[in-house]
Amino acid sequence: MELEIRLYATLRDKVGKARISLAFEEGKTVKELVLAVKDQYPMMSEGVDSAVVSVNRAFATFDTPINEGDEIAMFPPVSGGSDFPHPTYFALAEEAPDLNEINRALVRPDVGAIVTFAGAVRGETNRDGMPPQTIELEYESYSEMALERMGQIAHEIWEKFPDVKGVAIIQRVGRLAVSDATTLVACAAGHRDQGAFEAARYGIDRLKEIVPVWKKEISHDDSVWVEGSYVPTAADNR
Repeated sequence: MELEIRLYATLRDKVGKARISLAFEEGKTVKELVLAVKDQYPMMSEGVDSAVVSVNRAFATFDTPINEGDEIAMFPPVSGGSDFPHPTYFALAEEAPDLNEINRALVRPDVGAIVTFAGAVRGETNRDGMPPQTIELEYESYSEMALERMGQIAHEIWEKFPDVKGVAIIQRVGRLAVSDATTLVACAAGHRDQGAFEAARYGIDRLKEIVPVWKKEISHDDSVWVEGSYVPTAADNR
């Protein structure tokens, strides 16, 4: 089969285009895909070993099989490295957040408390200009910039709440039904009284302000894109 792969950030720059294609056998795994990419696109060799691979917009492992029609993307890791002094977990996700996975990413020997804010889809809006009842939401994002802004929010949290250790920020994308999780912000600290509650509140407020994500409220007979009131300025850039 002919496989198309979407490239982002440095991987895209190495090739000079946003998509590549290669002949690939159905049912082979992500590990074999990485080897094939290195063989057919040697200019990517330096970055592809550490790249994140997604299959149908879900993070994949080396064992994930690839089938005809799958949507494949490769991009550099979003978090980690010297730019982040504490553990982080950032994601734009189609699936609901896994709290156990997030906690495992943030817990360290000096962490004894994790405060989590989680948002959900409301079925009743009761706001001017919005459908009175919502059957689902549709979220769209400018993904590369959204993930960068999540990293910025983490840095802002550490500046304002220096006792906070790890930070997790998750934004759902795609179509979500009533009661589905929409957002999650988690902040870890040594104790519950070391700013974790305040940091989580700050994180969700900033997520609504500077992370480029848009939502459409959908009712039985109408749909409306929701626009925020906060307009970012140059001061919001880091």
